[in-house]
Amino acid sequence: MLKVGIIREGKVPPDARVPLSPEQCAEVQTRLPIHIIVQPSPIRCFKDEEFAARGLTIQEDLSECDVLMGVKEVPIDQLIPNKTYLFFSHTIKKQPYNRPLLQAMLAKGIRMIDYEVLTNEKGERLVAFGFYAGVVGAHNAIWTWGKRTGQFSLPRLCESHDYAEVLEVYHKTSLPNFRIVLTGSGRVASGAAKNLQDMGIEQVSPEAFLNQTFDGPVFTQIHAEHYARPIDPSGIFDKKEYYSHGERYQSAFLPFAQKADIFINGIFYDKKAPAFFNVEDMQRPDFRIQVIGDITCDIMPGASVPCTIRPTHIDEPVFGFDPQTGQETAPYQKGAIDVMAIDNLPSELPRDASVFFGNQLVEHILPELAKGLHNDVLQRATITEKSALTPAFEYLQDYVTGS
Repeated sequence: MLKVGIIREGKVPPDARVPLSPEQCAEVQTRLPIHIIVQPSPIRCFKDEEFAARGLTIQEDLSECDVLMGVKEVPIDQLIPNKTYLFFSHTIKKQPYNRPLLQAMLAKGIRMIDYEVLTNEKGERLVAFGFYAGVVGAHNAIWTWGKRTGQFSLPRLCESHDYAEVLEVYHKTSLPNFRIVLTGSGRVASGAAKNLQDMGIEQVSPEAFLNQTFDGPVFTQIHAEHYARPIDPSGIFDKKEYYSHGERYQSAFLPFAQKADIFINGIFYDKKAPAFFNVEDMQRPDFRIQVIGDITCDIMPGASVPCTIRPTHIDEPVFGFDPQTGQETAPYQKGAIDVMAIDNLPSELPRDASVFFGNQLVEHILPELAKGLHNDVLQRATITEKSALTPAFEYLQDYVTGS
C-alpha cells in the first residue's frame, strides 16, 4: 500500500490550492492501493473537516509517507530528506530565486517529480492549472476595464465562493461596447475564451475584428500566423519554422492594437520570437489598447509585452504604465495603460482550480504512482534522484553550481 501525504502549503504568500479535493482523495483510496494522509492546514480552500468527513486521516507528521504532494515550492526547512515529492518546483528554466531549493533537494536525497514536466509519450503535458489561469485572467482584464471606465462593476473572483457564484453575476451584468484581442491556442487561451463566452461576449474572426464595426462587446482569438510574419518580404508564414526559429519573424500585431481596447495575452513565449509591440508603438496616437491582461506574465526584459515590468498580486492586481516615460504609475490614470499581471491566477478560484487539477492527477498520474515510481511517465518528470540530476535534466548542473 503506497502512502501519499498531502502537504500543507508553506510558501509565502500562502496558496489555498490543493492537489486533490476531499472527494478525489476518497475516490483514489477506493480505486487504487493508495492510502492518503492530509497534513492539517488553516489556509487550504478545503477545510480539514471536509477531508475528515470523507474518511481521510488528518495528521501533522508525514514522515511515514512514501510520496508527498503539494502545489507550490516547498520551503527548504520543511523538506523531509529521502522522500519523493510532487509539486511545481519552478527550477527547470533555471529560475535564480529557486536555485537554493534545487541545491537543497539534491543535498537531501529527494526524488523530485515536477508537475510541469509530466508528459505523455508525445511530449504533451498531462497536468496543469493553465485553463483556470485563463479563466481568472480574462475575468480580471474585464474587471480592470470596469474599474478604469466606471461603466460596470464585477466582483473579484478571490472574494467569491466558486465560479458558479460568479456566473450568476455575469447573467445580470450588461457590458458596454468594447473590443478584446486574445492571443494563444493552448490551455490558458482556452480558459480565457471560455470566460469571455460565459460573460456573453461574442467571438468574431480576426478578419471581422479588423474590418467590421459592432454594436456590443466582441473578442477575437488570434494565433501566431495572425501576429507574426517573416522578416524576409518574400517569405510565407510557416508554423514549424516560427516555433523553431522565431528570430526569423517580426511582429504583425499592430493592426490588432489599433482596433482593440483590451489585450489578453495567453501565449507561451519563446524569447527568440518577436515581442507583440515595443514602447515606441505604445506611444503612437493610434495605439488603442488601454488594458492588458498579461496571463503569461513573462517579466521584462525578454517578455512579449514590454510594459509587463513586474508581476502583480491578488491583493493589488493592477499597475499603470506610462508609455511616454516607460515608468510605472498608479492604475486607472489618463494617458497610462493598465496592466494586470498576477503570477498565481488560479489561486483566485482555488476550489474550482483544485478540482480541475485533481481530475487530471486522478486520471493520469495516481494510477502511475500506484504501479511504482520508475515507470516512463514519472521518470520523464523526475528532476533529481539519489542526490543527482537525472540525465534529462543534467543541463541544470551549471545552475546548481552557480557556474
